[in-house]
Amino acid sequence: MAVLRVVLDQVNDVVDADQAEASRSLMHALARTAPPRCEIEAIVPSGGDAGSDGVGAVHRLGLARRELAAAWQLGMVAGVGGGMIHAPTLFAPLVKHDRANDYDQTVATVWDLRAWTSPEQVPRASALWQRGMLKRAVRHADAIVVPTHAMAARIADLGRFGDRIRVIPGAAAEDFSIPLDAAERRAALGAPARYLVATGRAEGLTPVFAAAVAADADVFVWDAPEGTAPAVAEAAASAGLPAPRVHVSPRLETPDRAALLAGAMAFTAADEVAAWPWRMVEALALGVPVIAADGGVHRDVLAEGGVLVGPDGFADAVHDAAGDGARRLSVLAADRSRAYAWDSSAERVWTLHAEL
Repeated sequence: MAVLRVVLDQVNDVVDADQAEASRSLMHALARTAPPRCEIEAIVPSGGDAGSDGVGAVHRLGLARRELAAAWQLGMVAGVGGGMIHAPTLFAPLVKHDRANDYDQTVATVWDLRAWTSPEQVPRASALWQRGMLKRAVRHADAIVVPTHAMAARIADLGRFGDRIRVIPGAAAEDFSIPLDAAERRAALGAPARYLVATGRAEGLTPVFAAAVAADADVFVWDAPEGTAPAVAEAAASAGLPAPRVHVSPRLETPDRAALLAGAMAFTAADEVAAWPWRMVEALALGVPVIAADGGVHRDVLAEGGVLVGPDGFADAVHDAAGDGARRLSVLAADRSRAYAWDSSAERVWTLHAEL
């Protein structure tokens, strides 16, 4: 019996809700797609519980997540054991091991490269930890997984990974769907009849705000870092969009995100970053027209499923999405969403470990 042990680091201490959801979704999919005579086990911090059907043994370590993060960064992984280990994040027991004779293998995953490309967007402590863990991955990981080819090209410049880089995309959370009370949720969030959903930094959102003015629409800005609301409001005002028509929020809960996306004229990604675009993939999953700033990650993820534009292209694209192009763009988005499913990603993870 072959056993794949999956690290679930955020089962009781969530520090990145998107990565936590992705880890759970992948774990469930790995259990569903396990080949014959293969099974899944979980590695969790002290006090954690995998909480998943299809998971065999749960290995609870002696340290809580915070202490475990510090210990693993220093290479202290006593009690973890060997075998096949898959980490859906960089939170992995990365130490020297013998794959050839003991059949031990460790794979880590990187969803976000902003700690290297845009460190000002990441808390300093988090950026330092990620950089330290990637250095360990260079030395000890049997493979490093990234979700897009553009990110694969970038991470190849950050360390001598050689042929150990693999591209396996993510997907929307397995429970991501339009809630039955979507209309009530939109009303509670102050959604008017016409609005856009947007992500991006304040300086990149100006063309989206200008497009909203032309379309007579509000804008919901999602995942805004703490303290950035004034800058976003200023950018909206400079584009002529009044403050009451700009709704800035940090990460919304899953049902609220699905409800707002379902009623949006379009989803707009204002600037391209070196990270997996979680909200874009959610928009595709619901068949919402997607308009994104042209760039490597967006090209990989969106392909023909939406519209890639420069700063001057948002107005025309939004006008099309709000009018004659709405149906066509919705169909393109829904078609593209079929490229992203956790079962498909899990099958590729199983294949990766078999190849190792």
